[in-house]
Amino acid sequence: MKLLFHKVRDNAVLPVRATPDSAGADLCACLDAPVTIAPGETAMIPLGLTCQPTRKDIALLVFPRSGLASRHGITMANAVGVVDSDYRGEWHVPLHNISAEPYTIEHGMRIAQLVVTPVLFPEMEETDAVDETERGTGGFGSSGI
Repeated sequence: MKLLFHKVRDNAVLPVRATPDSAGADLCACLDAPVTIAPGETAMIPLGLTCQPTRKDIALLVFPRSGLASRHGITMANAVGVVDSDYRGEWHVPLHNISAEPYTIEHGMRIAQLVVTPVLFPEMEETDAVDETERGTGGFGSSGI
C-alpha cells in the first residue's frame, strides 16, 4: 500500500517518520506567516497536502504530538482527526491551546502525526432488541476506577 500525497501549496512538507519503526508520521504546518494561538483558542492550521491512498479499506488518523501537548499545552480540538480514504481536500489540523500562555506555530513545525489503520465496513441493520450481557447498560465508570 502507498499513500500518494499531493502538495496543494508549494511550501508543503511531506509526512516523515522520525524513526523507521515509528507508528506515526509527522505532519508539518504549511504557513505563509506564523500563527499565534491564544490560551483557550483554536486555530485551523493548514498542511498544504491532500492524499490518495492506494487502498480504500483504511482510515488516516491524525493524532496530537505528545511533546506539544505535555510541554506547551497545544493539542487537537477534535482529539483525533479521521481522514476518509476518499477525501481529496486540503488537510488542516485544529490546534487548541489549553495552556495559560500564547503559543506560536511556524511554517514547517511538526504539529500532529498520521497513523494509518484498517477499517471494516459492516452492514448497518435495525433490530428489535440486543442480547443481554453481564455488563448490561453500565458505562462511564461502572466497572470501577
